[in-house]
This record gives sequence, structure tokens and C-alpha cells, in this order.
Amino acid sequence: MLDPQLLRSDLTTVATALNKRNMKLDVEAIQQLEEKRKSIQVKTEELQASRNSKSKEIGQLKSKGEDAQAIMDEVANIKQQLDESTAELDVVQSSLNEIVSGIPNIPHETVPNGTTEDDNEEVRQWGTPKTFDFEPKDHVDLGEALGLIDFETATKITSSRFVVMHRGIAKLHRAIIQLMLDTHSDEHGYNEVNVPYLVNADSCRGTGQLPKFEEDLFHIKEHGLYLIPTAEVPVTNIARDEIIDSDELPKKFVCHSPCFRSEAGSYGKDTRGMIRQHQFEKVEMVQLVKPGTSYDALEELTGHAENILQKLKLPYRVVTLCGGDLGFSAAKTYDIEVWLPGQNKYREISSCSNFVDFQARRMKARWRNPETNKPELLHTLNGSGLAVGRTLIAVMEKLSG
Repeated sequence: MLDPQLLRSDLTTVATALNKRNMKLDVEAIQQLEEKRKSIQVKTEELQASRNSKSKEIGQLKSKGEDAQAIMDEVANIKQQLDESTAELDVVQSSLNEIVSGIPNIPHETVPNGTTEDDNEEVRQWGTPKTFDFEPKDHVDLGEALGLIDFETATKITSSRFVVMHRGIAKLHRAIIQLMLDTHSDEHGYNEVNVPYLVNADSCRGTGQLPKFEEDLFHIKEHGLYLIPTAEVPVTNIARDEIIDSDELPKKFVCHSPCFRSEAGSYGKDTRGMIRQHQFEKVEMVQLVKPGTSYDALEELTGHAENILQKLKLPYRVVTLCGGDLGFSAAKTYDIEVWLPGQNKYREISSCSNFVDFQARRMKARWRNPETNKPELLHTLNGSGLAVGRTLIAVMEKLSG
């Protein structure tokens, strides 16, 4: 969530900055609501002051044994007006909150302009994609021919966009997870955590999944819980409503989990194989850092994700997402795209993002600044280190040659 004070004091600048996302902010609607809020706020405070003053006067009259009924009637009338004014203020504030909660983060100045993934800017490449003197098979043809990947049985058990893995592929999937967790915890200094796969609405709001992206989540309504779309949600929410001491920062977490996504709005995209499924697994990195260090942390975190691909000798490239392709909560994102021989193209395998204080404001995640001894908002970052299924696909298709 953006700073409400920034929206009140410099709304035009915010609107201009959001143009990079190809988003037109309804400045007039926000200004009208804000003016209405101010007016009702002043009226409410005046009524509160009048009620308090009259209440003291009643006490003084009663202490003298004098009749206070007329003023008591006046206070009752003021209370009724105050209740109405407070209710009206709540409605206006709720409308403002709804608008503000739907405003995405402001892109960093280094985020390129653009509207789609075609406008993302390549930062670097690593490795050389392998060339074949034949048309390479993709992971579906490879896995099904060997009886190691079974989509038909998964569809029978559940529905489409699920998979059953057997024998060597199941073991390779598990080994990839182990490699990622051990590398990040033993070599990169992350604290490995294991978290719940179901979270409450406050956790989803904290990291920006709610209210805007509810249709993308699997919701267990009778319990008021959501299946996690990524471990980012429960891991980042470890800091919700906390004040962390300065000497404990940065905090770095790594977590393996399944991820559940309804893929609303993606029908017809990547329906073949394991590229885009309703359930998949990831190893997620999360960092909580002091403001002023988060863009250095973004470079570090991205390098940690790249290191896994380098260990596996999988060619990849890093791109900076343009404004139009940037996620809702992110100020800047690097996508790492691995080369898939079966598709003859680079495909996303990790997104590494700096959210600055956007998530922290929603979560009230803070650190204590020793210079002022006051709590301030943290900066949060996360990145896949990596998406396990897509790593598995890249290994399979590389080895097929």
C-alpha cells in the first residue's frame, strides 16, 4: 500500500509515476473523496469538542445543585449528530481505503517503459543454449514415453493441469529441491523455514494478493482460509505486526512449499505439460531489510537464484520487467528465464522483486531505528530460488540431447 500522506500531499506526482504502468489514476475521484473526508472529519471533531465541553458544564451544574436538563438534552442532540457524522466518515474512509488498496506500487526510476513482456529489457545472458541436429522433444513427450510423467491419471484423480510423477523423475524433482534448499541455507545465509500452506485473509492482504487478486486464489470459505499461491505469503507475514531490532537485519528466509493457483484469466495459455499448473512447487527466498539497502539486496537475491542455474549448467537470461509487466506490489523486478530446448525459447523460472515499503505498510512490519529509537517500515523482497517444476523441465530437455 502506498503512503496515504503521499497520496494526500502529492497525488499528481503519484499519478504521473503510475503512467509507467500504463495505469490512469482517477485523481479527481480521490480528491473529491479526500475533500469530503476532511470536511466530515472537521465536523466530527467539532461535535466531539462541543459534547465534551457541554458534558463538563453538566457536571459543574450538578455539583452546584442546579438544573442541568436543558444542557443534557443538548448533549443528547449533539451525540445523535456525532453518531451520524462518524458513520458518514466511516463510509467515506472505507471508499478511500478501497481505492488506495487497489493502487499498485510506484515503479522505480530504472524500470523501463513498456506495455507487455515484449518490452522487458535484457540485462545479461549466461551459458549458451545447446544446439541439436534434430528436433528436440519437450518434457511431455520425453516423460510420457518413459512412463515417468502421467497427466491422464492426474486428471482422473483431480482435474486438468495436475501431474503424477514416477520413479526417476519423482526422485529428480526431490533432489532439485534439496539442492536449492542446501545452497541457499548453507552458502547464501538464508534461514530455512517450514510454514503453513493455508493462510488467513490478513496474510493475503499483507503481501498484496487481496483484495485485487482473489479470483487467482483457492479459497476455503467455510474456514476463511486460502491455499498459498507462493511461500512468499506466509514467510513474509512472519514480520506482520512486528518491530524488529536493527541488529537482527537483514533477515533472510528460504522455504520450500507447494503453490496453488487457479490461473484465472490464463485459460488457453501453456495448457500442455507442466509449465502452468494449478499445483506446483517452489523454493522461495524472502529478505527483510533496512530502507536504503533494498536495491543492493535485490541484486544479491537475484544472484542467489542465478547460482542454482549455474550449478545445473542451465543457460538463462535476466530481464528487467517493464512498467506494464510489473507485478502489483513490486517497485522493480528481474525475471530469470531458462532456456527450454523443447520450446526453443527462454521461459521464466524466477521473479526477484523489491517491494520497498509497500508490503510492510500493509503488514505493519517495522524495524527500530537506533538513531531515533522509533519504529520505521521495513523493506521486503522475494524471489523464486527456483520454480522446481520448470527447473526439472529444463534439466530433462537438456539431457535429452
